[in-house]
Amino acid sequence: MSEYDKMVTRQRKWMLYLLAIFVIGLGFSSYNQVFNGLLLGGVVSFYNLWLLQHKTKALGKAVADTGKVRGGLGTFSRLASTILAVLIALRFNETFHIIAVVFGIISSYIVIGLDISIRLIADKEKRN
Repeated sequence: MSEYDKMVTRQRKWMLYLLAIFVIGLGFSSYNQVFNGLLLGGVVSFYNLWLLQHKTKALGKAVADTGKVRGGLGTFSRLASTILAVLIALRFNETFHIIAVVFGIISSYIVIGLDISIRLIADKEKRN
């Protein structure tokens, strides 16, 4: 398994753990509106993470095979899914907390940042 595949697996696993925490919070907390928002944003964020990883791998393979860049990283698709989540939260504001949806949407980027930070620290400790 390549280092990229290991990273993808780690990030998806941590996002699934985070989504499980949101579901547990929804089930056992009285803050249903907030956890509904976190869950909606988290699901969209997980989809965006999967799409980004899938498109990155496809783009890398295309460049390695042909030497030319064909296609993109799905920016429009990720933006459209984010806008859809925000519109759902605005339409059903009694069910979803809009700020929680925004925090849920950025959760994959937090996971990516934490994963990179942990890997850099671990690699630095291996060298010392």
